[in-house]
Amino acid sequence: MKNVMGAPLITRRDFYLVSLIGICFALFSLPIMTNLGLPFIKISIPFVIALVIFFTILANVSLACAWFVGKKIPVIFQLAKFGAVGAFNTFLDWGVLNLLILITGIAGGLGFSLFKSISFVVAATGAYFWNKYWTFNATEKSTSQEVFKFIAVSTSGFLINVGLASLIVFTFHATNTLSDAQLANIAAATATLASLVWNFIGYKIFVFKK
Repeated sequence: MKNVMGAPLITRRDFYLVSLIGICFALFSLPIMTNLGLPFIKISIPFVIALVIFFTILANVSLACAWFVGKKIPVIFQLAKFGAVGAFNTFLDWGVLNLLILITGIAGGLGFSLFKSISFVVAATGAYFWNKYWTFNATEKSTSQEVFKFIAVSTSGFLINVGLASLIVFTFHATNTLSDAQLANIAAATATLASLVWNFIGYKIFVFKK
C-alpha cells in the first residue's frame, strides 16, 4: 500500500503480521538448535519465552526501519516484507526438516533429499499467500494463470534449493567437528539464500506484477 506521493504506508496489520512471523521464527528455530547441538544453548521454558520476545521485537523494529528507509526508496519496504516472509518460510522449511531428522535420525542420503523436498513444499505453500496478500499487496483473486506462474517460479526455486543442498551433502562429509545434522543445516542455509534471490525476482516481475 502506498500514499498519494508513492511512499509506502505502514499499518497495524503490518505489525500484527510481522509479530506473528517473529513468534513463528522463534518456535521453528527450536528443532534446528536441538539438532545443531550447540553446547552454550540449553532449551527451557524461560529460554523459549525470551526467544519469542526477542524475535518479535526484532521483527517489528526491522520493519519500522525498513519503512523509514522505504519513504525514500519504496522498494526497500517491499523487500523487507519479502525478507520477513522469507525468514518465516525459511525457518518453517528448516524446522520441518530438522523435526523429520529428529524423528527418524536420518540426516543424509536419499532420506535427506526426501525430507528437504517435503519441508520445501510446506514452506512454498505458505509463501504464495504471504507474498500475494502482504508482500506485493495483490488484491485480485487468484487465477489459474497466476498460480501456474507461481508454481513455475517456485519449482525453479525448488530445484535450486534441493539440488544445491543435496549437492553439498553428497559432496562433503561429516568430520570430527562437524556432524551430519550440522552439515545438513549448512547445506540448507546455502541453498535457501540462492533460492530466495531467485524467488524475489521471479515473484516481483513475473507472478505478482501489477
